[in-house]
Amino acid sequence: MNIKQRKFDALLSHLYDDLFRFAYWLGKDEHMARDLVQETYLRAWRSINSLKDEKAAKSWIFTILRREFARQFEKKRPVTQSLDDLEFDIEDVKHRTPDQVMDIKITQQAMMALEPKYAEPLLLQIIGGFSCDEIAEQLDVSHSAVMTQLFRARKQLKSKLEKTSQIGNQA
Repeated sequence: MNIKQRKFDALLSHLYDDLFRFAYWLGKDEHMARDLVQETYLRAWRSINSLKDEKAAKSWIFTILRREFARQFEKKRPVTQSLDDLEFDIEDVKHRTPDQVMDIKITQQAMMALEPKYAEPLLLQIIGGFSCDEIAEQLDVSHSAVMTQLFRARKQLKSKLEKTSQIGNQA
């Protein structure tokens, strides 16, 4: 294994699941998400030597993914599905109670229903584990704009979940 391969594996190989979840959220299609992650890794491989700060590798590859999605989106508009048709990958579903599985699905559907302006920073924080400063850099907005968007995203999410809970209690 050469130096480039070791560097690439050490910095980026463990991020596949996070990249896939974010790509899935962007495109709402499993096949598109897999293609997007594959293209992202290909672009990252080609330019891995341009990465100067290895601590920024995660942010760097998420930026590549976002830009690749934009390129794909410019080429053609992706086919979107209704929220009812979406299948979510729930890890360790065998170890969860039916109530836990339902809670996870309800939360994921509520997150998918958020306005993209608010959902994207929230997902970058939750899925990617990025700080507000890192999200601001990726989205090319100010730190305070990210804080506002995250606050509003959580507020909208809470409201959607409360409405779902009220509907569930009435049934």
